[in-house]
Amino acid sequence: METPNPLTCFICANGDTGDGAMVRRALAAAPQATVVAADGGARVAQFYGLPVHQLVGDLDSLTPDEVAALVEQGTVVQRHPPEKDETDLELALKWAAAQGAMWIRILGAVGGRLDQTLGNVYLLALPELAGRDTRLLAGQQAAWLLHPGETVIEGAAGDTVSLIPISGVVRGVRTDQLYYPLRDETLTFGPARGLSNVMQADRARIWTREGTLLVIHTLGRA
Repeated sequence: METPNPLTCFICANGDTGDGAMVRRALAAAPQATVVAADGGARVAQFYGLPVHQLVGDLDSLTPDEVAALVEQGTVVQRHPPEKDETDLELALKWAAAQGAMWIRILGAVGGRLDQTLGNVYLLALPELAGRDTRLLAGQQAAWLLHPGETVIEGAAGDTVSLIPISGVVRGVRTDQLYYPLRDETLTFGPARGLSNVMQADRARIWTREGTLLVIHTLGRA
């Protein structure tokens, strides 16, 4: 197994594979990234043909034979007890941050359980991820958090952008190159004011002054 780049990391969770253009774009952008599997996320990694460098979790979703095969391929296993406070994905994210990863992409974090999917989105707010470019990818979509400051969306005219305040209130929201402009506005948890905006160019920008905003970029019209 080749030595991966510790600064870039794919983390595979134990959800749907979620194949799509956004995922493939990220895979092409970081071919030498470190790959971390959160327990059954090893199957998601295998779906994409990714070598698993690190396996993290209680391993209750993999068979002993699957674990043994990964070890034979050079995977390092970090086993945790089933009764723990963190989810396997949370442990994997903390491991990646501890290794110094600055570019992190999460695959397989969306599935049939709404509680797990929402919990996975909320993991983007882990203190260990502060200052790191961490995004959850699924199919045509990427989701990440914008704390006070600026984010740039690289895409194409016609792409869909949704802005969801998850900290209660997000103040000072400004946008550039979105069809429905926001000019120093306040978004509050509940109303759908920030949903389904549309990019007007290949690049759009969003600024906030206070609060935490969930940015969801969908390729094409959603």
